[in-house]
Amino acid sequence: MTEISRDVVIIGAGAAGLTAAHELTRAGWSVAVLEARDRVGGRLWTDTIDGAMLEIGGQWVSPDQDALIGMLEELGLDTYERYREGESVYIGPSGELTRFTGDIFPVAPETEQIMVDLIEELDELVAQMDADKPWALPDAERLDQISFEAWLAEHTDDREAIDNIALFIAGAMLTKPAHAFSALQALHMAASAGSFSHLVDADFILDKRVVGGLQQVPLRLAERLGSDVFLSQPVRTLEWSDDGVVAVADGVTVRARFAIVALAPNLYERISFAPPLPRLQQQMHQHLSMGFVIKVHAVYDRPFWREQGLSGTAFSPYELSHEAYDNTNHGDERGTLVGFVSDRHADDVFRLSAEERKEKILESLSHYYGPEAKNPVVYYESDWGAEEWTRGAYAASFDLGGLSRYGADLRENVGPIHFACSDLAGAGFQHVDGAIRMGRLVADQILTAGQA
Repeated sequence: MTEISRDVVIIGAGAAGLTAAHELTRAGWSVAVLEARDRVGGRLWTDTIDGAMLEIGGQWVSPDQDALIGMLEELGLDTYERYREGESVYIGPSGELTRFTGDIFPVAPETEQIMVDLIEELDELVAQMDADKPWALPDAERLDQISFEAWLAEHTDDREAIDNIALFIAGAMLTKPAHAFSALQALHMAASAGSFSHLVDADFILDKRVVGGLQQVPLRLAERLGSDVFLSQPVRTLEWSDDGVVAVADGVTVRARFAIVALAPNLYERISFAPPLPRLQQQMHQHLSMGFVIKVHAVYDRPFWREQGLSGTAFSPYELSHEAYDNTNHGDERGTLVGFVSDRHADDVFRLSAEERKEKILESLSHYYGPEAKNPVVYYESDWGAEEWTRGAYAASFDLGGLSRYGADLRENVGPIHFACSDLAGAGFQHVDGAIRMGRLVADQILTAGQA
């Protein structure tokens, strides 16, 4: 067992942990980053599968993500726009496909008006919310006691309007059924992106990608740290006191003044804290859980949907794959579609054999794009729920009542232990932008504490 001493030990080599390490070393502090996986990046992972480069984890960059955009510029990484020329498609409750342009789905006029009214009301509520303090919203406690689905049902009995508005939060973001999280949690998700309208606008929220993949952010940060990043070193015990911390991993022990736990909250229990974390943290962390989504990659010899005048953008709360997009790589002659299967649907298809699951998912994609979608040359499913050091996707969120009850305590340090990940972010919540913001925040907190 190797023993080393550093100013700060960082547990987790994702975007948050490596950003914090970058900020601390730039200030002249010494760090050690301990990562359980055999790679850096956490929920960012770019890999080559059967000859195709796939972004298995997070990948998109939105115009409002200033922290991420600044980091891309600092690291010298280029971006390119997601393909969006042509018409989108929508499949309604009857199974009928309609081509459309714009943000609002092609529904009956009365349903469209209800959707527009709901979006406006949600935007008004979001405008009153500080994304860093959602519990301070007027009426926050009541909004946290009612599910998002129930909140929508209070405003309309139009089932299609409810299903479509819920889709933007439930399927597309939190990846939980709309009855499983609160209206306040839904508003926080929207506030973290600037507005509910931003979530509705796929051209905004899924604007650009990074040439070569978004995992290059943590990879390049790790390169700057060199031998201070230790892979395949899950931390088993974290001893702490007012005098500092001792992190014990499988092959290395690190003594430090401070620790940053840069993991999703559902993984905190994998570490044995000595002494145990205080009661508040023990209770709070039990009210946070991951969603679940399968990210499906289908690569074809060419982007055939473009020949039909389609952008590749597709939506339906009534399909197994509730949304899909043209995900063709920069400069690639082949075409790639990415689809998503969320929450209960994801549970259901994983009860099938791999071949049956593939057949069902491709059948769903064919409802959007035609029979040619059934025959990709490369097919891959990102199953983050089976990742030992992730156990879900995209991020952790509170159960009913949890955000107003515990939100104000979520980022509080425990003595020398600080917490940082996208799951704890305000702006950029559950996105790489939020991870970078949190990494910088805790680095600043530690630098300030170190000067006290």
